[in-house]
Amino acid sequence: MELIITEKNNAARRIAEILSDGSASTTQRNGVNVYQWGTKTCVGLSGHVVGVDFPVEYSDWRDVEPVELIDADIVKSPTQENIVRTLRQLAREADEAIIATDYDREGELIGKEAYELIRDETDVPVKRVRFSSITEREVRDAFAEPDDIDFDLAAAGEARQVIDLVWGAALTRFLSLSARQLGEDFISVGRVQSPTLKLIVDREREIQAFDPEDYWELFADIGKDGDDFEAQYFYDDDGSEAERVWDEADAEAAHERLREADGAEVTTVRRRTRTDNPPAPFNTTAFISAAGSLGYSAQRAMSIAEELYTTGYITYPRTDNTVYPEDLDPEELVAAFGESRAFGDAAETLLALDELDPTEGDDETTDHPPIHPTGELPDRGDLSEDEWEVYELVVRRFFATVAEAATWAHLRIVADANGCQLKATGKRLVEAGYHEVYPYSSASESFLPDLSEGDALDVTEVRLEAKQTQPPRRYGQSRLIETMSDLGLGTKATRHNTLEKLYDRGYIESDPPRPTALAEAVVEAAEEFADHVVSDEMTAQLEADMTAIAEGEATLEEVTAESREMLERVFEELRDSREAVGDHLQESLKADRRLGPCPESDHDLLIRQSRQGSYFVGCDGYPDCQYTLPLPSSGEPLVLEETCEEHGLNHVKMLAGRDTFVHGCPQCAADEADESEDEVIGACPECGEEHDGNLAIKHLRSGSRLVGCTRYPDCEYSLPLPRRGEIEVTDDYCEDHGLPALVVDPDSDDPWELGCPICNYKEYQARQAVDDLEDIDGIGPATAERLEAVGIEAPEDLLDVDPEQIATEVQGVSADQVRDWQSQLPDLDTDDDDSDDDGGADEATDSDAEPEPGVADD
Repeated sequence: MELIITEKNNAARRIAEILSDGSASTTQRNGVNVYQWGTKTCVGLSGHVVGVDFPVEYSDWRDVEPVELIDADIVKSPTQENIVRTLRQLAREADEAIIATDYDREGELIGKEAYELIRDETDVPVKRVRFSSITEREVRDAFAEPDDIDFDLAAAGEARQVIDLVWGAALTRFLSLSARQLGEDFISVGRVQSPTLKLIVDREREIQAFDPEDYWELFADIGKDGDDFEAQYFYDDDGSEAERVWDEADAEAAHERLREADGAEVTTVRRRTRTDNPPAPFNTTAFISAAGSLGYSAQRAMSIAEELYTTGYITYPRTDNTVYPEDLDPEELVAAFGESRAFGDAAETLLALDELDPTEGDDETTDHPPIHPTGELPDRGDLSEDEWEVYELVVRRFFATVAEAATWAHLRIVADANGCQLKATGKRLVEAGYHEVYPYSSASESFLPDLSEGDALDVTEVRLEAKQTQPPRRYGQSRLIETMSDLGLGTKATRHNTLEKLYDRGYIESDPPRPTALAEAVVEAAEEFADHVVSDEMTAQLEADMTAIAEGEATLEEVTAESREMLERVFEELRDSREAVGDHLQESLKADRRLGPCPESDHDLLIRQSRQGSYFVGCDGYPDCQYTLPLPSSGEPLVLEETCEEHGLNHVKMLAGRDTFVHGCPQCAADEADESEDEVIGACPECGEEHDGNLAIKHLRSGSRLVGCTRYPDCEYSLPLPRRGEIEVTDDYCEDHGLPALVVDPDSDDPWELGCPICNYKEYQARQAVDDLEDIDGIGPATAERLEAVGIEAPEDLLDVDPEQIATEVQGVSADQVRDWQSQLPDLDTDDDDSDDDGGADEATDSDAEPEPGVADD
């Protein structure tokens, strides 16, 4: 039996389909899909199925000094035991094996891990196949000419694993222990992560330190015969045409001269033609940048690209190459799109050219070609909206690289108006060239009438605009990745993951990324006490050393030893400053959580988290001062810049995905609840007959409102109410429940007739019900069928699955999509214990945990 091992299950399915001409059958071993046809068997891994770690005796952070990790042994152990067990079983049955993992440093290491697992069981021949797209031609060609594993390339990947483990674990433990930040709140540090974070923090420092300067610009609408256009005032500043006037008096004087002008005379007319060359082919960095302009994060863009690669629609998306290989036939590939409804017109336009001569970028490598379509076209319905948009971007970028240059006609005029110089430029697209097939580059035109020197123009309006110089912009994700590339931080395969880790660990927020106070504290501590931690030179040197391993110029042992020596020097810098580092970090960590002055002490109020995980407001002077305020039980609190005029506290926003809302001042919310009285509206349906319990409209100190039983906590019956808006109790009563109808904002132009609160909530539950997979947004019949094939037959089956695992098992499904589906499922556990609120807090249903009844969002 010939055993074929791929990097993921969806690649195994695709390769089995190609090599078997669609005849492969699917069985399962240990929950792992196995594809068989004839004498061949194919199985997919799940990326790395073997991980590196320290021996178990190093696992207790409190019993092991972080510096001890530098020279600790590294052990390997299975991370996906069912896959490892399956691979071992299949290896014992095999006569030969073929490794068909992705062809890059990481893929080679994954292949080597599979090789070692096979070698533990048998000494059968093991070969390696490599391809840049999972298309029929490339896969068949690769299997026709197998090669050997590149152990140097795999060693470079293994060196990265070891170095990142040792650096990350040792420094993370040191900083976390110093700041007494353990558990889920540990302070993460990484070899690539930390220098990248410093880039972001340094840019934020530039922004904060920026001192704006005032300046003025003048504009005039000029023209003739009603064809007006805008022109800008300029003056000679040592030979340059300066547009900014830095003195207000000079600006006012120029403004007055322009206002007094009877007209303007054209003094200069200059015409020129400019060639606009097509873009270079996509490498990973350029692709991420282009996808970013469409609104995709770096992580999301790469996740989609990997899906398109695995399904055979584009080539491998991790590449530095910007030069197409010589064996790529542009005419043949363009012709493959000739019958496509989406791309047929563009393909015909290109095929009508005399020659298709692809552009070339500056970087030429031999591992993978630039990212381009394979010529295997998906049906529009086979892809999600995001996948189609990214696929179209890749197709049209390829089209652009084989298209002709565009030609622009530029016109520039200068006119004199009462001694003031005015200039205007226009441009017209003469030959559309690549813009005809690539709509992502700007092809906007600007109008100027055809003028000649000496023409008299009217001056119809004059404007003086006061402005200020602006600080540098924050790095967007694509610009950050470009900068990381320029500095040698990380690789094409890891940079987008580094950014995702910074988001996940609370170091950056928003997009473009902005550093949190925690990020600034970690960078400041590193700069003061151990600058190597955030040094891009050190990290770039290690990256170069790992490349040397791949090229056979260094060994794994030499490079890892050098990295340990570097880390030893870092700890020498840190050894005497542990207490200072801890104090600095502890104080800085409070900045993101500080709200304002405590009313009962000289300390500040901070957002804190209980042992149960709920958030509340507490005094920094605890235990001497035990003043607290509740916060809503759903979402994660974010401190806003806006402050309460009465209490001086920052407002709080609760981040809860699509149910995010602004809570406001916690003291105001608590005071309003304390001052409110319960408004009884009727009998409690659960205890009214037996215990005379009543339902009342309650205002909670957390800011929530609900209809709850007056006998709480003996009776926990409750119904949610909208957080905002005046509530009116009407005289119309529900025949089924005997409760009055409620109206929200009755005096507004658009009152919300909530009706009987029990009926309203039942209707809401019915609307929110998710009974079938297809009730979930984003799951259609075809996707539901693929999910059912791997055992996900009902919505509740999605709750406990691993998104990454499902992404490897289900074709066309990404881990991000699975997480989105999981977020749409209702919380099956609605019994929340929120002891911070009094008087019936979150009694049976948390009114902040889900959209309020009767409305999509409030």
